[in-house]
Amino acid sequence: MAAYTSIDNPELYFQTKLYTGTGSEIAATLDGDENMQPNLVWIKARTDAESHKLYDSVRGATKHLETDTNDVEATEAQGLKSFDSDGFTIGTYSSINASDSHTYVAWCWKEASEIFDIITYSGTGSNIDLSHNLSAVPGFFAIKNIDVDQAWRVYHKNMTTANPYSNRMVFSEDGAQSTSALGLDADPTSSVINIGTDTGCTNASGEDFVCYAWKEIQGYSKFGTYTGNGNASGTFVHTGFRPAWVLIKKSSGSDNWILVDNKRNGYNGSVEPVYPNLNNAEATAEPMDFLSNGFKMLRTDGGENASGATYIYMAFAEQPFVNSNGVPNNAR
Repeated sequence: MAAYTSIDNPELYFQTKLYTGTGSEIAATLDGDENMQPNLVWIKARTDAESHKLYDSVRGATKHLETDTNDVEATEAQGLKSFDSDGFTIGTYSSINASDSHTYVAWCWKEASEIFDIITYSGTGSNIDLSHNLSAVPGFFAIKNIDVDQAWRVYHKNMTTANPYSNRMVFSEDGAQSTSALGLDADPTSSVINIGTDTGCTNASGEDFVCYAWKEIQGYSKFGTYTGNGNASGTFVHTGFRPAWVLIKKSSGSDNWILVDNKRNGYNGSVEPVYPNLNNAEATAEPMDFLSNGFKMLRTDGGENASGATYIYMAFAEQPFVNSNGVPNNAR
C-alpha cells in the first residue's frame, strides 16, 4: 500500500516567521524544529499599509515583486539581503523593517524537485514549452513580467472543469475568474507549462518573467475548490492535514483574495486575514477555523462563504492527518 504522504514534516518545505522591525539589520531565524533555507519569501507588514513583498533566490536577493500591484521588479539594497541556511537577513528597508515595534509576517517556501519550482524565462512572442521539475501537473502557478508593469497571471487547476488554461485570475485584482487569456496555449503537463503568444503578461519578446509553480502532495499541499453555504456554521473543506497557511479567492464573483495562517493568532487561522490584492494592514475578522484535517468557515462574508458562490483555495500543512507509516497524527 502506498504511503499516505511523502512529507511527514512540512516544516522542511514551508514555514511562517513573525518578527518585529528594528530599523537595523535583522538575521531572521525560522522558528520551526527543522532548519530550512527558503527560496521564496513573501513578507507583509501586519500593522501598516505596505505592499506585499516577494523575494526569491533565483532572481536574487534585494529584488522584490508585489502581489497588490502590477509593478516591475524593484531592487532595494536594504531589502531582503540574503537567503540563509536557517532563515533570511533583511536590511533597513522600512517597508519590511521599520523601527518602533512595527510587526511583520514572512511566509517561506523551499524550492525542491517534485514539490515547488521557481522558473525564470525570457519571452519570445512565440509558443514556449516552459520546463518545470514538479513531475506532475502543477496545481497552482503565478507568472509575472518583471521588466514591464503588467498584471500577474494566476493559474489554478480548478478554475473550470474543462480547459483551465483558458481562464485566469489576477493577484492585484478582486475580480472573478475571467475567460480573458491566461497566456497559455494548452493545459500544463507533468513536464511543461505551455506558454502561448500573449505579448504582455506572459510572453512579450525580449522581456523577462518569473513563474512560481507548486504541485499537490497528499498530506502537504492541496489546491481545490468549494461552494459557500452562507451560514455562520459554514462549509467544511477537507485537505487531509491541519493547515498552516490558506489562500482563498472567490472565482465566481468579485471579492478580495484572503490569506490566513496559523502563527499570527498563535494557533488558529480564525483571525487577522490579509488581502494579497491590497496593501492594507491585517484585518480583525474570523474567516475560518483550522482543524486536524481541513478548515471550516465561521461567517457568511462573501469573501469566503457566500451562499452558492464558488471558491478556489491553496493550502499548506502544519502536519498531515496521517503520517507516512499510516498512523494518524494527534488532533490539536
